[in-house]
Amino acid sequence: MMTGRGLFGELPEQTEPRADAAPRGAPRLREPMRDQVELRAVDIDSLIGQDHPARVIWAYVEGLELSELEDRVKARENRPGHPAPSPRLLLALWLYATSDGVGSARALDRLCDSHDVYRWLCGGVSLNYHTLSDFRVGCADLLDRLLSEHLAALSKAGLVDLEKLTQDGVRIRANAGAGSFRREATLDRQMAQAQAVVEELKREVDADPEASNRRIRAARERAARERSERVQAAQTALAEIKRKRKQLDEKGGNGKKPKEPRASTTDPQARVMKMADAGFRPAYNVQVASAAGELIVVTVEIDNNGSDRGLMRPMLERTRALLKCFPRRHLVDGGFCSAEDIEWAHGEGIEVYCPPTKSRSGVDPFLPRSGDGPGVLAWRARMASEAGKAQYKARSICECIHARWRNWDLRQLTVRGIDKVRAVVLWYALTNNILQGHRLANA
Repeated sequence: MMTGRGLFGELPEQTEPRADAAPRGAPRLREPMRDQVELRAVDIDSLIGQDHPARVIWAYVEGLELSELEDRVKARENRPGHPAPSPRLLLALWLYATSDGVGSARALDRLCDSHDVYRWLCGGVSLNYHTLSDFRVGCADLLDRLLSEHLAALSKAGLVDLEKLTQDGVRIRANAGAGSFRREATLDRQMAQAQAVVEELKREVDADPEASNRRIRAARERAARERSERVQAAQTALAEIKRKRKQLDEKGGNGKKPKEPRASTTDPQARVMKMADAGFRPAYNVQVASAAGELIVVTVEIDNNGSDRGLMRPMLERTRALLKCFPRRHLVDGGFCSAEDIEWAHGEGIEVYCPPTKSRSGVDPFLPRSGDGPGVLAWRARMASEAGKAQYKARSICECIHARWRNWDLRQLTVRGIDKVRAVVLWYALTNNILQGHRLANA
C-alpha cells in the first residue's frame, strides 16, 4: 500500500492560510439594469422566418385590388390631414390575427407594439384600436368579394370541386347575457322609463348655463338615448318572434307548450339556443357551405333560428347567386331534413344527401310514404343505396372547419347584431381559405 507521501511527493508544497489575512470583500456581480436606454439596429424583415404564415397572408394581400377601400381615405395629396394606415395593412393584420385567435381590437393594438410577427406586418406604421375595430366590422362587402374571387381561383386551378357541396351549422355564443332577455310587459315599462329619462336630461342640458355640467349631462342624455334605442330594438325583435310563432302555430305547431317570448336588450337579434353541451345560451346559428371533402368555405350565412330545418334552400339560393349555378349534389345532416326543401331541390336538379329521420313508430325511414312527392321518393331511394351512403361520407370533413375556428377561439362573439356577426365570420372563412388553399397548392 502506497503512503500519501509516496503518491503525491512530486506536488509543490502548499502553504497554510494565514490567520491574519485581509478580508476578500463583497463579490463583483453583473446585475440587470432595466431602466437604462439603449439603441438597437433591428432588421424588421428578419423578425420572422421565410416560411412563416404571416408571409403567406401578406403575399396574398399584396396582389389584391383594393381601390374601393383606398377611395374612402380622406387624407389626400396636397391637402392637410394625417396619413391613414394602408387598407392592405389592416386587411393583413386582421387575417393573421384571426388565424392567431385574436378577436379583440385592443389586444391586436397591443400586439402591434410588442409581438415580432405583428411588428413585421406593421413595418413601423402606428395604429390604434378604434381604427382596427371599425375596419373589422365595416368591410363585409369587400370580404364577400375576396372570398368569391379566391374560391374562383382555386376552382380554376383544379384544387377544389364545386359540383358537390356540404352545409353545416354551428351555434356560436352571442355577446349577450341570459339575464338581458325581457318579456313584453318589462320592455314596455323600461321603454317608458328610458324615454322619461331622455326628456328630463334634454331639459337639463338646455337649461344649464355651465358648459362643463352641460357636457356631463349631454353624455348622460346620450347614454339614456342609446338605452332607449336598445329597448326599442328589443321590442321590434319581440314582435318578429311573435310573428314566427304565429306562422308555426298555423302549420300545426311543434307539439310543445310555448313560453312567453322574450328579447334581449343587449343584442336584440340574438336568440337563446341549445348548444353543443346541451345547455341553453344566447347565440347565433352560423351556416357554412363548403366543398365536399375539402376544408374550403364557399359561403356563410348567419341566422337566429335555433333549428337548421328550412335553412337548406336559402343557402342553395345564395350559392347559385355566388357560383352562377346550383351544385349537382348537396350534403347535409339530419337536422336539415325538410320534405319541402328536398322537393324544391329536386325540381332544380340538385341531389340532396341527407339521412332520413327515424320515426317513433319504428317504420323504416327509407320506405316510401303516401304523401311523398317525386323528389322525396328519389331521395329515400338514394339514401337507402350503398352508392348514396358512400357519397354522404364526404360530409363529415366539413366539421373540421368548425373545429379549426374553435382553435382560433371563435367561441363567443365580441360584436352584436347579425350584420357585424357576419362580418366577423367572413374573416374566419377567408383566413381559412387562404391558408388551406396555400397547403393545397403546395401539396
